[in-house]
Amino acid sequence: MAQSTTSDRPNIVWIMLEDWGLDLGCYDTPGIETPVTDKLASEGIRYTNAFCTSPVCSTSRSAMLTGYHQNYIGAQQHRTAKEDKKPLPYDIEPMPVLLKEAGYFTALMIYNKTDANFSGDLGFMGKDWKERKKGQPFFAQITLGGTHRAWNRDPKNPIDPAKVELPPYYADTPFARRDWANGLEQMQVCDREIGDILKRLDKEGLTENTLIFLIGDNGRCHIRGKQFLYDPGLQVPLIIKWPGKVAPAQVNTDMVQTIDITATILDVAGAKPKHELQGKNLFEEESKNREYIFAARGRMGGTHDAMRTIRSNKYKLIHNLMPERAWLQYSGYKEDMYPMLAEMNIMYMEGKLNEDQAKFFAPTKPEFELFDIEKDPYELNNLANDLHYGDVKDKLLEELYVWRKSIKDEGVSQEFREGGLSSKYPTRTLEEWKERYEAWKPWVFRETKSKVKHPFIKKNY
Repeated sequence: MAQSTTSDRPNIVWIMLEDWGLDLGCYDTPGIETPVTDKLASEGIRYTNAFCTSPVCSTSRSAMLTGYHQNYIGAQQHRTAKEDKKPLPYDIEPMPVLLKEAGYFTALMIYNKTDANFSGDLGFMGKDWKERKKGQPFFAQITLGGTHRAWNRDPKNPIDPAKVELPPYYADTPFARRDWANGLEQMQVCDREIGDILKRLDKEGLTENTLIFLIGDNGRCHIRGKQFLYDPGLQVPLIIKWPGKVAPAQVNTDMVQTIDITATILDVAGAKPKHELQGKNLFEEESKNREYIFAARGRMGGTHDAMRTIRSNKYKLIHNLMPERAWLQYSGYKEDMYPMLAEMNIMYMEGKLNEDQAKFFAPTKPEFELFDIEKDPYELNNLANDLHYGDVKDKLLEELYVWRKSIKDEGVSQEFREGGLSSKYPTRTLEEWKERYEAWKPWVFRETKSKVKHPFIKKNY
């Protein structure tokens, strides 16, 4: 697709869902009803293989704000403290700065969250596109924060837990089903909020000249999702609508990454970064038929860990750089926000989880995890030590090292390896987990209009 000229540049609206994967009606998720999002998908392109570069908000958003992998710009540690943030290297400028320089009005709307792990001007000029000059094209980044835990229930359309479908690595209990359904209900609420945004565009006569992106900033906020490099932590919805430019009812199976959206927006807007981006324009051939996508995980708050991954359409290799630590080493965020973690820890300690459910609760990790995604979409059968897959593992590891070098990945220092919160596992006794489970019950099973207080929220994660 040819780049737009300065006279017909579109408005650009980027709707970002917090912590949300493919759990939408248009992705065939059982139990949920998302008519607005489904209609949006029918009016443009729905991507089925879109991945973020990191499984948590600040690192993923830092990459999206620039078009470069977070390690390359020194933004790989989640929620870098203000005093530790550094300016972007290599004269890199954030996307909104480049859009502003190209004549766009840039707005950060609804939920004032950027979460950049670097210092300096991000380039946002206002809080609403109505503040722009007459005739000025605008870029609006709109974050819907509802899908971030803790979730509100949907009083208009409650979901029957019997109608949802849990992945096999979760214990299938009434408690887990209700927690899962609560998240889907929150997405239904957000679906109506997306409808309000689209109605406003229509009312103001902007729809026909507006390019719309709908994505998640990282994968779903459940155990084995957000914070980890399995597909549920990295895979996000990606829907694009652009009347007159993008044909409707398209389903795209290419492997793409969220930094490709950055490159696409800058090209469409006629904005010129000083250096070649690591993302590629989704409307050009360079983003199609990718052989691999890559992602990385570093520190999560005070929890130290490090992982890297390479994924093709068929295989995924995860390199755990700190295998001595448990997947579920202490994380205040997970323990205070994931009800299922309490129940499954109890079941693990009592020997009641099956083999697939218990794997993630092990006290250490293997250094390498290799999965045949086509045969094993839930990433449960680790083939890393299977000699039949030795050539596959070697090839992926070689490509992973090439990528790590290209993004200037510094790996793990001894100081980092020894630092952070305690890596002792299990993090609590059986009795302590039972106490937390009981504290969770009123919240998980609350009615749609209940005023039950969340048992553990003391701060904004």
